Parts: sequence; C-alpha cells; structure tokens
Amino acid sequence: MNIECTRYRVKQGKTEKVNEWLAFLNEHMEDVLVTLEGEKMYIETIFREVLNGEEYLYWYAVQGTGGIDVDESEHWIDIKHIEYWDECIDETFKPVNLQTEVVMIPEKVRVSMK
Repeated sequence: MNIECTRYRVKQGKTEKVNEWLAFLNEHMEDVLVTLEGEKMYIETIFREVLNGEEYLYWYAVQGTGGIDVDESEHWIDIKHIEYWDECIDETFKPVNLQTEVVMIPEKVRVSMK
C-alpha cells in the first residue's frame, strides 16, 4: 500500500481554471470513482492552499499496488483530468512529497483495501 501527500504548484494566472477543474471533478464524481477502481486508489483527496502568494494543490492518496497509472487510462474523465493538469500544474516546480510519519487505519478498513 502506498500512502502519500504531495504538493504541486499551480501556474500563475490559473486560479479560475483550477476552480473549473475541481468543480468538474466534483460534478462528475460517479465517473471519477469508477476510474479509481482501476488505479486501485482507495482514497484520493485534493487540498488547496495559497502560501506567500503562490497557489498549491496537495494530493493525498492511499493506493494499492498493481493499479493502472492515470496517464495510461483511456477513460474520458482521466483524459480531461490530465488536460487540466497540463494546463494548471507548474512543471518547473519540483513536487514536494510530505513525509509520512504515522499511518492510522483500523484493521477492518485495512482488510477491505486488499
């Protein structure tokens, strides 16, 4: 199981496009959840923050092994998601992987993640 929280910087001037992107994901949640199955993604959450005038998105994920990568998906929702990503995420900024220190998942939940 892979558990991570990663910070990505948003390109300058893309706040409105990020608003659109996040609204798109929320409005199409049923399809989003279907794609998570193939990725063996148990939990995926996006957080947003403005820090020192820069906007960041944080991805928190709990993922099993052996799932397909979102970049390999042919599902329309993933294709659109990658389009938003390419337009909004600043690839010149090295993503920051936050250090996992403690994982608290009750056994009955952990068993269902296998």
